[in-house]
Order: sequence, then C-alpha cells, then structure tokens
Amino acid sequence: MSSKRSPQDFLQNVIGQPVMVKLNSGVDYRGILACLDGYMNIALEQTKEFVNGEETNDYGDCFIRGNNVLYIAAMKQPSA
Repeated sequence: MSSKRSPQDFLQNVIGQPVMVKLNSGVDYRGILACLDGYMNIALEQTKEFVNGEETNDYGDCFIRGNNVLYIAAMKQPSA
C-alpha cells in the first residue's frame, strides 16, 4: 500500500535540498531551496541559470516570482 503525499508535503521535504525550478519561459534555475510561500514565490541559494541545458549565469541567492514557475523538481544530492 502506498502512502499519499500532497504537493505541500513534497515542498516541505525539499526545503534545504537541491532543486530545479523550471519557468514558463523554459529557463531552469538550479540551487538550494531556501524557502517558499503560498504563492509559490521561491528563494534559492547557490543558484545557477540554465538556458537550453547550458549554464548561462551564476547568481548565488535569487528570488523567483511564483507566477513564472512551471514546476519544481528535487535533484539528487552530489555524492561526497
């Protein structure tokens, strides 16, 4: 039997973890999820911007307005 998890459960579990945020424009932002709110406004740390799969910028901390977000995906932690 599988346990049901809501999107809110997923988001609470990935705070402090590496995530990829895909925007409606197709641009990806990858970094550590610092926090988010009910409007899906997102704060990332150690953020890198990817366009067409290629890194284009390294922002450090960034804020993404929720209405631009297509989805958020958890990323695997780099192995030490």
